Amino acid sequence: MDNSAENTSTAPAPEPEAKIKASKSLSVIWLVPLIALAIGLWMVYQQWANQGPLINITFNSAAGIEIKKTKLKTREVTIGEVTAISLLQDSEGVNISVRVNKEARNLLNQDSKFWVVSPKVTHAGISGLNTLLSGAYIEMSPGQSEQEQYNFEGLDEPPVTPYGTPGLHITLNSNAEFAYKAGDPIIYKGLTVGRVEDIFFNFYERVVYYNAFIKDPYHKLITANTRFWNASGVKVDLTSEGISLQTGNLETLLTNGITFGIPDGEIPGEVVTDRAYFDIYPNYEDAVTPNYKHSAKYVILVSDTVRGLKVGAPVEYRGLEIGEVLAINVQATETSSLLENDYKIPVLISIEPGKVGLPDNQQGLEQVMAQNEIWVNQGLRARLQTGNLLTGQLFVELQHYPDLPELAMTRFLEYPVIPTTLDDFSQLTQKASDVLDKLNRLPVEDLMSELTVMAQDFRETAAEFKAASAGMDELLINLEEKQVLEQVNKTMASFEQLAQSYSTGSQGHDELIDTISTLNQRMSELQPLLLQLNQQPSSIIFSAEPTQAKEPKAKSQ
Repeated sequence: MDNSAENTSTAPAPEPEAKIKASKSLSVIWLVPLIALAIGLWMVYQQWANQGPLINITFNSAAGIEIKKTKLKTREVTIGEVTAISLLQDSEGVNISVRVNKEARNLLNQDSKFWVVSPKVTHAGISGLNTLLSGAYIEMSPGQSEQEQYNFEGLDEPPVTPYGTPGLHITLNSNAEFAYKAGDPIIYKGLTVGRVEDIFFNFYERVVYYNAFIKDPYHKLITANTRFWNASGVKVDLTSEGISLQTGNLETLLTNGITFGIPDGEIPGEVVTDRAYFDIYPNYEDAVTPNYKHSAKYVILVSDTVRGLKVGAPVEYRGLEIGEVLAINVQATETSSLLENDYKIPVLISIEPGKVGLPDNQQGLEQVMAQNEIWVNQGLRARLQTGNLLTGQLFVELQHYPDLPELAMTRFLEYPVIPTTLDDFSQLTQKASDVLDKLNRLPVEDLMSELTVMAQDFRETAAEFKAASAGMDELLINLEEKQVLEQVNKTMASFEQLAQSYSTGSQGHDELIDTISTLNQRMSELQPLLLQLNQQPSSIIFSAEPTQAKEPKAKSQ
């Protein structure tokens, strides 16, 4: 009984240990989730603390851009990734959300630029070929501003000049009928030294402005006296001086281009260091031509054709250019009409004092007008001349004609008038017309009748002369034949008589034989003398002694 009691009293002793173990197990169960939650929160915090900012870029289109695939790069280094793409509220573009790496946060400046890089073929070349396999990506060009920004407007085209390129920014303006686009080259002596960056049209001034960049070291060529002019494609001008062909380099044959230089004879001037403004001239001639401010305007009344005369054609005085044609067929008065028979076409011209060696001011202008009024009274005339037979272009020539009657200077509208005279071709045509008129006034019918009678008489006279000539020829032939025969007979008779005189048995023949025999005898007698003279030539002067033949002797011992 006691043993059983002891057993019953000692059995519940282990219960506190079980409770302790159970409480420990329960604590572990609650502790594991808390640790996992803490680790998760720590990881989230770490990810949030280490991730970079989220920026928004608006583009016109999301072509080639994909979420979690399209990268943000700068200098071929990935600094972010596209996280979302959405339409703008007005549906005029798309918004691209990009998560930028934390280390690239300092690149997000206010003037940073973004654009999509994809394969493109332009006049400047082929770009973006590396994206054929990897896909398009967004390129960023960091700005210079120190102010951060997270919302940007993307560019449709990459900037012409990369950020940080040394050189000079300039602004060019033009109101001529030619235009350029971003990327068009600026060349200097065939070398591409810059590009047009962007274009702005001023609606109030109606002038196009081009922001351009000249890269180093060519920007040192830009000075205060630099002139810019058009160098697009191949330019062919048909002027009064002939055919002019102008071109830039191979690139400008396919697109527009601009070139520059300093006119001959001018000093370069100071080098431009800050943004400056320059005009773009249509061609080199306009660029180097001095821009005169004062000009005297006159009207010439042309009674001949003005075909081939263009606005801008030169006005020359003795071959020197002193002005240009401003307008053709300027507004006439109410009393004149183009349908009138004697209508003269008014052509407005200018004469610039600076081109005739006078000051380009009001005093020089007044001096030119006063001198021209005197010269007109003394025979100064204007006429249209052909500058080149190939092109047919005309120009206005001023020349003195002292033989012409004096004329007072009149006025057409508000302009003084310089009298005109016909050009050389018109004068030649007029003279030819006068000759034809004189021929038309001749009595052609009477003249033809007289010519017919004269021709008949001439034919009869010719026939008689022909007959007389034939008789004369026959007479001369007969006379010539008789004279020749008589002369031949006389010659033959003389020869026969001479032959008879020296024939065998005649006295002449015997005398000739005797003479020859005597001559042979005398030659035989002269032979010893000739032999002696041969041996001793001096014997003819000194007495000759007979020479003894010498005998050879032996030498004595």
